[in-house]
Amino acid sequence: MTRVLVAGSRVRSERSDAETRPLLAALAARAVDAVDVAWDDDAVDWADADLVTVRTTWDYTERRDDFLAWAERVAAVTRLVNPLPVLRWNSHKRYLVELAGAGVPTVPTTLLERGAAVPDDLGSGPLVVKPAVSAGGRGTHLGRPDDLHGTVADLLADGDVLVQPAVDSIGRDGEVSLVQIGGTWSHAVRKVPAAGRFLVHEKHGGRLDDHTPTDREVAVADAALAAAPVTVPVARVDLVRLDGEPAVMELELIEPELFLRRAPAAPDRLADALLATLP
Repeated sequence: MTRVLVAGSRVRSERSDAETRPLLAALAARAVDAVDVAWDDDAVDWADADLVTVRTTWDYTERRDDFLAWAERVAAVTRLVNPLPVLRWNSHKRYLVELAGAGVPTVPTTLLERGAAVPDDLGSGPLVVKPAVSAGGRGTHLGRPDDLHGTVADLLADGDVLVQPAVDSIGRDGEVSLVQIGGTWSHAVRKVPAAGRFLVHEKHGGRLDDHTPTDREVAVADAALAAAPVTVPVARVDLVRLDGEPAVMELELIEPELFLRRAPAAPDRLADALLATLP
């Protein structure tokens, strides 16, 4: 019997369960021995699995080095999805600079390296600053350039920092997430911030709406995925509007929330896509 370990974190939530349980059920329906485990559980025998899929490891950003060391150990003894080169590349938001350099429409991003002095000129107009290794809005700040110098200095003491212009369309249009499974665009949602807020995540009061992507949104998402180190079976591309055109805000290739509860057929597609990576 094929054995699949679905890697999550020790801390569970309603959101993580909504991602994990449908996948476990879909794998079980395919006669797969599928088990949900924490990625940092030292008691797990990873080599005993035919496949380890990274799913709700939503605490990895606080321990990136440990996470990547774990992924390297797992990849050495079994099949890891998404693959190790992708986890390394996508776990630091430097990739946004690389996407822009490759011609992918991307939110303009300046990367400041840890320990660097805060530039005298951070930019003009409202800015967003955030750690280069983060998720879910952690450490993200919005403000005027002159008001953010101290914040940027504090962030630089702990790690690399991204500086981006604030995208004012988010308050009106939200942020669109396109989910690709098995090389096919599966479904999409629009994430809208709460009134007066700029973070779209549900834990910050944002809401989810179903969304039908435009041809241009799909084209930009395709271009972003084409820039990844290797092709992946599961991905999410987050887009915002800049001057009326879609641009990449995030490319989620490690542990994307796939909003499976919004697409009843998606867990089956996900199970099939994961099993298709096996020899």
